[in-house]
Amino acid sequence: MTLRPLLLGLTAIAALAACEPMPVEPLPVEPPDDCRASAYQGLVGQPITVLTAMTFPIGTRQIGPDDAVTSDYRPDRLNIEYGRTARIEKVSCY
Repeated sequence: MTLRPLLLGLTAIAALAACEPMPVEPLPVEPPDDCRASAYQGLVGQPITVLTAMTFPIGTRQIGPDDAVTSDYRPDRLNIEYGRTARIEKVSCY
């Protein structure tokens, strides 16, 4: 019996033992769309005047740059935020 097959086998085992699995990054989690904000994303960039001709779910907030709003978390509430230029900047749930 030769030592060569034994040494090759031990070398292979040592090489495999030294290998670490690659870390797997978790997939980004999509926030829930309970308020259906995705259906209103076409409003982003539009002037706020377009909102007057539309109807929204009860509880929808139109939030201006200086408006005070509560910070309670309500995933079913649609929020439409506009900036100083009177253009819609963000449509989201919270």
